[in-house]
Amino acid sequence: MRGFFFVYQNMRVAVVVPAYNEEKLIARTISTMPDFADHIVVIDDASSDETASEAIAAGDPRMVLIRHEDNTGVGGAVCDGHLEALRLGCDVSVVMAGDGQMDPAYLPALLAPICDGTALFTKANRFYSRDSYRGMPKYRILGNIILSFMTKLASGYWHLFDPQNGYTAIHRTALERLNLDRVAKDYSFENDLLINLNILRIPACDVPIPAVYGSEVSTMRMHKVIPALIAQLARGTGRRVVLKYVVFSFSPIALLLLAGLCLIAFGGVASTWVLIHTLGPASASAGSVLLASLPILTGIHFLIGALMLDIQESPDRRAATV
Repeated sequence: MRGFFFVYQNMRVAVVVPAYNEEKLIARTISTMPDFADHIVVIDDASSDETASEAIAAGDPRMVLIRHEDNTGVGGAVCDGHLEALRLGCDVSVVMAGDGQMDPAYLPALLAPICDGTALFTKANRFYSRDSYRGMPKYRILGNIILSFMTKLASGYWHLFDPQNGYTAIHRTALERLNLDRVAKDYSFENDLLINLNILRIPACDVPIPAVYGSEVSTMRMHKVIPALIAQLARGTGRRVVLKYVVFSFSPIALLLLAGLCLIAFGGVASTWVLIHTLGPASASAGSVLLASLPILTGIHFLIGALMLDIQESPDRRAATV
């Protein structure tokens, strides 16, 4: 113990709890927090029920309540919680939803890679075995698999999975470097956070943690969320490539990507020209076919090379240890 604070392996820990209309579950979430958590930062994101009152009624002296006048989305709530954790002087900021889905018993496992110096950001992964997601609805399993691959491509964290899992921990070193104002505040928050962390080359790793499903009610509207998420990932991919591989360090990855895209575009135009001029009895010469196909094949080869280099650039545990 240091001063009036509990210290977990020489680190002060804050638990950020974003909550929107969680009056039935927020008190239970607070009451199950481990003793080594120094602060519990609850963000009432303009709830229309008694979430704030129930949080106060839980009676935990470690709790700090932040009330939003307007709903900012889960990302906005988490960002405000992280900023409060920095203000309180905490070394690690953990995110646990107010609906009781995140088992606090696994919090030490989430903190371990940060405490031993192998990562600055950790997140839970519910897909580490067949039994770990037995209680998860099938549509969520399929959706998470698809979004995981898309987020790998967009974020560059090819060794991470289950990007929609919000059970995360981040060290203040990474949090101070991160511009939270640039991170998306809606349901794409977790995905966009990974993109911004990768641009900064923050070492990250997954921690196997099963999900808990109970009486929580999701407010997510998939027909609105998915198109917006896909658009966000597309923009994030471009931003990451430009900042990480062009602005911050002109990398061979940028050359391969640019050359590959230009060759494919040229090959597409040439293929269209050859196709138009060979309609009817005319036939394309060997040179014309080569002019149309060779740039496309070479461009694809360059893009695959860029992808392989991007995978090798993924800041994982081994890179952090070195």
